[in-house]
Amino acid sequence: MGNDIQRFETGRRMSKAVVHGNTVYLCGQVGIRGQSIEEQTQEALNRVQTLLESVGSDKSRMLQVIIWLKSMEHFDAMNRIWEDWLPEGAAPARACGQSALASDELLVEFTVTAAL
Repeated sequence: MGNDIQRFETGRRMSKAVVHGNTVYLCGQVGIRGQSIEEQTQEALNRVQTLLESVGSDKSRMLQVIIWLKSMEHFDAMNRIWEDWLPEGAAPARACGQSALASDELLVEFTVTAAL
């Protein structure tokens, strides 16, 4: 492993954040199981923000976000929270799809790549 790779909150299975050069990669961030789509979205985005800030970046520096929804029925509700959270003029490249998540109670997951 080169010295240009930094791993944060690393466990056996994954790191919560990895920095390589001037790029930050976050593991998937979810909300609290059993909450509404709005609450899970807000909690997941709060976790994204906290992780980015912990490595010296922030949500205005996001490059790409991949969003997984348990059901596309949640698309509009998730987007309302996303749009309120995202700084004006800082929209990253983004994809959103439907997927089974790690738990039936999880409704949304965000995977973020950002600049330092």
